[in-house]
Amino acid sequence: MKIYREVISQTPVDVMLSYCHYSINDTSLEGLIPFLEQKKAGVINASPLSMGLLTNGQPPEWHPAPAEVRAACAKAGAFCQSKGVDLAKLAIQFVLGNEKIATTLVGTASAENITNNVRWAGEPLDHALLAEVQKILAPIHNKTWPSGRPENN
Repeated sequence: MKIYREVISQTPVDVMLSYCHYSINDTSLEGLIPFLEQKKAGVINASPLSMGLLTNGQPPEWHPAPAEVRAACAKAGAFCQSKGVDLAKLAIQFVLGNEKIATTLVGTASAENITNNVRWAGEPLDHALLAEVQKILAPIHNKTWPSGRPENN
């Protein structure tokens, strides 16, 4: 996140897109939000499902996350499934609960996913389930992977 502070300090920015840095497994964007507010820059949070890690299914084979991150997210998905809940639901509800992030972009592979996302947005977050999932993900919290230009990692 250091590079973002440097760029935004030198260049007027009115909005920043952050990808995979505000989700149940990675909330590193939170530390940058006060700085962005001070600079009067908005935030677009993209990929709240961490490119498919935070679903009951499997992320794509090419997913760049390290094995330990993939395994922890799979464990969280299995735990949610055992409770009859889709981890994606919890992930969507979690990110939408942050009022300091005005926009969240969610990619999808089907109309059913869009319907689910809209429905889930209107349902209450299960805070007890969230706490359990956060315990499962604690060992990999804020661990990320290289993405994009090397100087941005």
